[in-house]
Amino acid sequence: MKKTALNQVHRDAGAKMVEFADYEMPVEYSGIKDEHMTVRNAAGVFDVSHMGEFWVKGPGALDLLRKISSNDPSVLQSGQVQYTCFPNGQGGIVDDLLVYCFDSEKYLLVVNASNTNKDWEWIKIQNEFDAALENATEQFSLLAVQGPLAEKALQKLTDIRLQEIKNYRFVTGMIAGIENVIISATGYTGAGGFELYCSNEDAVNLWNAVLEAGKEYGIKP
Repeated sequence: MKKTALNQVHRDAGAKMVEFADYEMPVEYSGIKDEHMTVRNAAGVFDVSHMGEFWVKGPGALDLLRKISSNDPSVLQSGQVQYTCFPNGQGGIVDDLLVYCFDSEKYLLVVNASNTNKDWEWIKIQNEFDAALENATEQFSLLAVQGPLAEKALQKLTDIRLQEIKNYRFVTGMIAGIENVIISATGYTGAGGFELYCSNEDAVNLWNAVLEAGKEYGIKP
């Protein structure tokens, strides 16, 4: 069973650990109801580092994405994110995903953890455009900081004006003294917030910094 870079942090903090998508993941800390209300009213931080990340680069990148995506990636500008899915050509869906546009020849695809291997094989099969593909899943850690007070907590850690990052937009910069963090105004809670992509080596420091910055706002894992 795989482990995220934050596995020992979760264990030390008393999280209930379960197997999910071949990873040992924290399913709850203080309880589902308490954590739900915390995200609705304050801020919560989730380790979602089990998600899959694929780089698609080169002159053929956009053509490949136009072939495999149900949405139109050609409308994306640098710094924009698009929600889409992989149609399977038979009226069904391989998976849903996010497409991050860095430029017209550089995209990051973020797919569901349970479908990472299947999605990777699907993309490779469809790549008739010689796009450069890289499965970077094992290189990224991903923290979702969600809730109405998430922005205030994170703003203490960066000079980037987070309020200027509109919904489904992202920037790459420094947060908590850590460089090259992808700061994305996305999330799955409906409560607002950001998702932070960093290297595995920086994950523990970023996790601890977020919890410390969010103390006054009642943040919880």
